[in-house]
Amino acid sequence: MDSTFDRTIALNLKRLRTEKGLTLDRLAEYSDVSRAMISRIERAEASPSALVLAKLCAALGTSLSAFFSDADRPVDPLSRRVDQPVWRDPETGYTRRSVSPSGTGSAVDIVLIRFPAGGRIAYPPKHGAAELRQHVWVLDGVLDVEFGEESRQLSKGDCLFMPVAEPHVFSNPGATDVTYSVIIERAP
Repeated sequence: MDSTFDRTIALNLKRLRTEKGLTLDRLAEYSDVSRAMISRIERAEASPSALVLAKLCAALGTSLSAFFSDADRPVDPLSRRVDQPVWRDPETGYTRRSVSPSGTGSAVDIVLIRFPAGGRIAYPPKHGAAELRQHVWVLDGVLDVEFGEESRQLSKGDCLFMPVAEPHVFSNPGATDVTYSVIIERAP
């Protein structure tokens, strides 16, 4: 467990929950994540999975990119690779690099994902994310994506535009990792 990153997650979760005026019980109710788990995450005693973070972000009305932005960092239009936050999902092993400079007010967030062979993650509906859309652009490997009634297999160079709010499933059917970028845009 990366204790520094877990502390960042803990601080961001507590800050966002407090800003929204939510108690632990209310956030648990809205997110379908247990109060005990939320409390453990806020104390940096547990490293949440991508699914748990997605549920919490949906309940807080924020994206994962916004969640991972450093609210205390001065705004800089340059995001150097060495400073880009990287998070590893303890359940699937996928890594998520926040590429976009944080705090700029841009309507676009860029994220780089490395998804292990055989990996699968199902995201629940994200309430409060109706204005978010995403482009999923495969840089290397093969990615299966299910959303709504659709199922698509994406190969290197393919890009799929889809809503963020709908439930969706990402899976890697290949024998090697898949690398893809997610470009999230907020409608004006």
